[in-house]
Amino acid sequence: MNKMIDRYVDKITYYPSKRRENYDEVPPDLKVAVFLQLSNKTKYQILLGQPKEKVIELLESLDPVDATDILQLFDKRQRESLLEQLSENIKSNLSLLLSFDKNSAGGLMTLNYIQVDINDKMFDVAEKFRIHEKRTGRSAEILVLRGDSVMGYLPGYALGFATPGQLISEYVRPIRTIKHNTSDRDVLNMFRSYPHNKLVVLDDNNFVVGVIYSDDVLKVLREQESKSLYDFAGINKEEEVFDPASVKIRFRYKWLLVNLVTAFFASFVVGLFRETLDKFVLLAVYMPIVAGMGGNSATQTLAVMVRGIALKQIDLKNFTKPLLAELGSALVNGMINGVLVFGIVGLLNREILIGLILAIAMTMNLLVAALFGTVTPLVMKALGKDPASSATIFITTATDVLGFLVFLGLATWLLV
Repeated sequence: MNKMIDRYVDKITYYPSKRRENYDEVPPDLKVAVFLQLSNKTKYQILLGQPKEKVIELLESLDPVDATDILQLFDKRQRESLLEQLSENIKSNLSLLLSFDKNSAGGLMTLNYIQVDINDKMFDVAEKFRIHEKRTGRSAEILVLRGDSVMGYLPGYALGFATPGQLISEYVRPIRTIKHNTSDRDVLNMFRSYPHNKLVVLDDNNFVVGVIYSDDVLKVLREQESKSLYDFAGINKEEEVFDPASVKIRFRYKWLLVNLVTAFFASFVVGLFRETLDKFVLLAVYMPIVAGMGGNSATQTLAVMVRGIALKQIDLKNFTKPLLAELGSALVNGMINGVLVFGIVGLLNREILIGLILAIAMTMNLLVAALFGTVTPLVMKALGKDPASSATIFITTATDVLGFLVFLGLATWLLV
């Protein structure tokens, strides 16, 4: 079954121009499973081509959380139009979920739970559980309350092991609570700090409004990782692997133009040392090593910093210690690699002085990479810019320009 679903997903994804037709070919019993495996962009493209009654039928067959995610693909007018045609129970659930910020705990939660009192007997709880499952087709999370206060949850296995007349209090397990307006990032950090598989979401009056499962948080984590990867590469998050060339051009050309402008700074620096390069052509051969090592080192530092910023571990108030650590690492790595290139140039070209110049320049450029790779993303974040996407250009410019300046400057001073 899973292989069949994957085949349909692949076929729909691989051929963007025929996505609606290919989705129509999916057997009715697999349509929901296939649909949920598609990207948001692909889902939206398919839904736009479906009659409204088909969209309504799909929404009513989904879990409220999945249905809410799909409704959020539409604009407000389309969303309201679809909601009006849903059954009252589903409409009520979706309206509640849509009222919360999608990037908050309320936006992550599910409504698949029942509430029971801590003094209830196992038989009464089992009956509530059975009614919920019959009505929704899903097993509910059993939340245990005393009055309006959450005391914990009842594990599902207790319904099978306990006798019908037993009080459920003997089986209650603790569970953490969180407010509905807590950011999804803080929810993620809470799951990381206190390993567990679910949280109870409370409203402003401390009433239960939903449950968040670890699976929901994993979905957020995957989306954040995907976004960071796209931003880091300067690629729009809506771009997909199988998009046509015209879409890729529209999403990428601005970043490439900015990069082109900054590349001219490096070319200008190289042009200042044309006479030196004319006399010592071997310098041009080793210039890519200076730029490449600086760029790679900066990328490593930037990756660590962006992760630290995303997890709120570092900002401009506490960056000194990480900066010193990065500079120390760059200095040692520069010396290690410097000794290697000095030896290689000496053996291959019999140019001891050029080998020394290359070693010094490379070490200096690794220090530049550490400095700019640490500070630039923090400054961009402080200015309200995305550090992953904006810092890359400035860091690359710094390592290229200053790397060539040191390398060719030293060569001019020592060789000419």
